[in-house]
Amino acid sequence: MPTDHLVIRPAGPEDLPAVAAVHLAARQAAVPAMPPLVRAPEEVRGFLERLDLRQRALWVAEAGEVVGYAQLEGDWLEDLYVHPGAQGRAVGSALLDLVKSQRPDGFCLWVFASNEAARRFYRRHGLVELETTDGSGNEERAPDVRMAWPGRDPLGFLRGLIDDVDDQLGDLLARRLALTRAVQAHKAGRGRDLRREREIAARVAQRAPELGEERVALILDAIITASLEAAGRDD
Repeated sequence: MPTDHLVIRPAGPEDLPAVAAVHLAARQAAVPAMPPLVRAPEEVRGFLERLDLRQRALWVAEAGEVVGYAQLEGDWLEDLYVHPGAQGRAVGSALLDLVKSQRPDGFCLWVFASNEAARRFYRRHGLVELETTDGSGNEERAPDVRMAWPGRDPLGFLRGLIDDVDDQLGDLLARRLALTRAVQAHKAGRGRDLRREREIAARVAQRAPELGEERVALILDAIITASLEAAGRDD
């Protein structure tokens, strides 16, 4: 598949069938580095061919025909795929450069942990790996990695992501306090259940393995103590 005279342009509705064809061909060729599609190809094709281009930004890479595409929704790079016949010819790099120009303040994306070639590609282009999940949040239930391009102000961008997490932590702490208060009426005694707290620490540590169970236990102890105090209990 030739890629001479590559043109990258905004996609229109008439491009969506070609976008779907690139997506399906790329996903199929990437197995096993990427898990197989969960949904039937016809369903995936139908979804992509009905994309609402008013809600997202979509560009195609064209060299006589569509050979790749990139899809942005807000500050997330949802898709970047290149047809297998055009891979290794800088099509992906050209699309990624376009995305950077459209999001100069930074953006994030998810990539499957098993897709080392894609992770290498993004690292080579200045993206950093932020976190790894167990895959429970994606259809394939396969571990994935959140990557980010921190843009022209990396410190500001990363601090913005920290602010987002801190906001979520605030919501979770408020919920933890409310539940702590509610559960007191149903407890047989006033003492803390240390066995249960150890079980909680072990479970939470599995979701944050880099912290380790000992550090997680210290954090949880502080949260539980503060929640009990705020709920009007000093035990």
